[in-house]
Amino acid sequence: MSSGSVDIGYVPNEEQIIALLGQIQDWQINHGSLLKDVNSQTEHSSIYNELYMAIARDEEWLHDVTKELISTQPLANALWAIYRQSKAAGVVQEISAAIYRSDYMLHMNAKSSSPNDLSEATLKQVEFNTFSCAGASHAKRVADMHRYMTRTGAYNLESATEQHSDALSLPSNDNIESLASLLASAHAAYGAPKNKTAKRTAVLYIVQPHNFNIADERPIEYALWNRDPPVPTYRLNWGDDTLQHTSLTDTHELLFHPPGLAARDPLEVSVIYMRAGYEGHEYDHVGWQTRLRLEMSSAIKCPSILSHISTFKKVQQALTAPGELERFLSPEKAAVIRETFVMHYPLDQSAEGQLAREIVREGDCSNYILKPSLEGGGNNIYDRIPEFLRSIPAATWESYILMQRIQPPNSRNILMSPGGVEEGPVVSELGIFGACLWKQTGQKSEILHNSCAGWTFKSKHADIEEMSVVKGYGCFDTPMLK
Repeated sequence: MSSGSVDIGYVPNEEQIIALLGQIQDWQINHGSLLKDVNSQTEHSSIYNELYMAIARDEEWLHDVTKELISTQPLANALWAIYRQSKAAGVVQEISAAIYRSDYMLHMNAKSSSPNDLSEATLKQVEFNTFSCAGASHAKRVADMHRYMTRTGAYNLESATEQHSDALSLPSNDNIESLASLLASAHAAYGAPKNKTAKRTAVLYIVQPHNFNIADERPIEYALWNRDPPVPTYRLNWGDDTLQHTSLTDTHELLFHPPGLAARDPLEVSVIYMRAGYEGHEYDHVGWQTRLRLEMSSAIKCPSILSHISTFKKVQQALTAPGELERFLSPEKAAVIRETFVMHYPLDQSAEGQLAREIVREGDCSNYILKPSLEGGGNNIYDRIPEFLRSIPAATWESYILMQRIQPPNSRNILMSPGGVEEGPVVSELGIFGACLWKQTGQKSEILHNSCAGWTFKSKHADIEEMSVVKGYGCFDTPMLK
């Protein structure tokens, strides 16, 4: 399955569309921008990185914010229990790594004089992702494709403007190399093997079995192997494979025994890069033991389990309360971040929670979205919020947040997806990757690396509520900078 977006500012005829689609499909087939079917803004980035690194170091605040989820969300319960068990065992890895992605949309004020006057638009955060942040490789491939198609003149059709034929207006995207560099830095920070049975260290990917998104994961792995000197990088499926092919030493080094190469010396794992373990159903007995073994090791985690917990929407909501940002940031930096917030409400017994409940009771929730603390897209509740809440136990309401709905401007585009090729109004979402590495020794913390690491840009038809390329709700795209 392939996905892409052609933003050319006008509607070409059928013959031109067919020619373009053939070129796009050829590019994607040759450059790996596919989902494998196993069954057939820089300142904001650095400040958000700093914010979430600080949150991951503040166990007390993080637990206070997410404690309501422990009894209602299996994932939250599993993560906190595993964290406490590893902490009780005295396992401390002073260095942590993280790959973040902050997602934004342009927001049009209801009082705007023109519904599509971008001079009146403001950038608002949709959500902040701290675990298994996907889309980097796909975004780069699509950006490269659009630049190629523009340079060859494929988009410079008879009625296109010169601006649309200028490849320089299409930004390049270095996110694959940026994310690989972060993992390589963490690998170097770990240092030489600590266990005498291991001669080398390696980065270990933990991925979901029957993985369909290898075209997003593998390029980062290949980039690590292609470095000089190469960074050895291997993959293991979450669950039985991880338990079978790793072992934990008495001094907490994690040893990797490559499948089929058991006679060789094991590799000591320097960095664990998590691309699995983000859904509650993954934490059956085997999944629980898998995550516990990883957390009980001295390998650098990307991310740490506290960073993982900070991805819950309750954290995003808590940060919008007055004074909360200043707990972690200077007033000046907090002000920059606060400009990207829309209103968030809890559904608890607090004054803000009672206000949210009153909004729900009044029945008109067209300007709000109900969000659970679940990952993977497709979980949000839109116009039927009151009906949905009446259908679930009142005790579980506190695990949801009520978020003001962002009102993005529309543009016209042609989207190519597994559902076909359609032209019409679309809205877009910008994701900014952050790469972070920090060291915590007692009460002293040191940021070793903090950078913007590229971007994703996704477009969907304006009448579709969710934004998830993997689930077919949108396409990877490229912004045209004017």
